[in-house]
Amino acid sequence: MRRWIAIAPLVVLAALAILFAGSALRHDPHYEPDALVGQPLPDDRLTPLAGGAALVMKVAAPPGSLINFFASWCAPCREEHPVLLALKAQGVRIIGVAYEDTPEHIRTLLTRNGDPYTTVLADPQGLAGLDFGVSGVPETFLVGPTGRIAAKVALPLTPDSAETLLDRRPARP
Repeated sequence: MRRWIAIAPLVVLAALAILFAGSALRHDPHYEPDALVGQPLPDDRLTPLAGGAALVMKVAAPPGSLINFFASWCAPCREEHPVLLALKAQGVRIIGVAYEDTPEHIRTLLTRNGDPYTTVLADPQGLAGLDFGVSGVPETFLVGPTGRIAAKVALPLTPDSAETLLDRRPARP
């Protein structure tokens, strides 16, 4: 009996190791949750960083625009910033959503690094991020022709991923 008591923790540990190893082998590390793709834009009302009345996301982000969740404290957001500036130079409408950040920090970031956004909306508590299913910043959404989310990139945009995203934009009439 004493022998079993001494071995039991090792058996349990080995069983857990096998269980976790098996589930890790079936996990796709490149999986990007995109449950909202194909769904209408959430009805969030966010205040512009520049001030004024709150805007409904559906009005602020017309078809063909990008919605980029970012933060001043986010290192990967700084990594994608030059790509966003290049998109703005191409005439792409980008709505920035300042996720769980302060207006002062966002203004400092945009003054120092350039402002790629058509409009910056504040989401200080991250509630809009929850409605969009944001799991971390940066995340970028493409608004489709009917005001639905057409695509999502859950990593910092690169020139290639930005091009792929823009290829899914609706054609202009």
